[in-house]
Amino acid sequence: MTTARLRSIALWTLQGFLAAFFAFASGAPKLLLPLDALPLPLPLPELFIRCIGMCEVLGALGLILPLAFHVKPRLTPIAAACLLALTLCAATYQLLAGQPANAVFALVMGALCAIVAVARWRPSLTGDQGVTHSTKRHGLHVRRRASAH
Repeated sequence: MTTARLRSIALWTLQGFLAAFFAFASGAPKLLLPLDALPLPLPLPELFIRCIGMCEVLGALGLILPLAFHVKPRLTPIAAACLLALTLCAATYQLLAGQPANAVFALVMGALCAIVAVARWRPSLTGDQGVTHSTKRHGLHVRRRASAH
């Protein structure tokens, strides 16, 4: 197996891990559970917590779906960057709330999101050749490589 192929597999594995975490472990509970049933008490307005959960679930979908289906693949690094911003906000909040261990965890998750964002934004850094996607011209599907700028 080539180095580029191994990097691609590692990146997809990281994206899958992050998507599972943000969708199921972090986002879904904020959306579906009553506030008093959340694992960590959050003294924030309910609508704000639900909005955070929605952002996490949508970000998780954005990590996987655009690139997997070759539809708007540039949304994947944008989703990763948005999740990075969300984790930085979470770490700041947790530091202000006196929860340094939780803040460190949020920063680690943010660093992983940053890796995905950079690697998918600049595929040449990871050895990938770029994202391929198809466009429709004159009723024909044409496969081409996305530019790696």
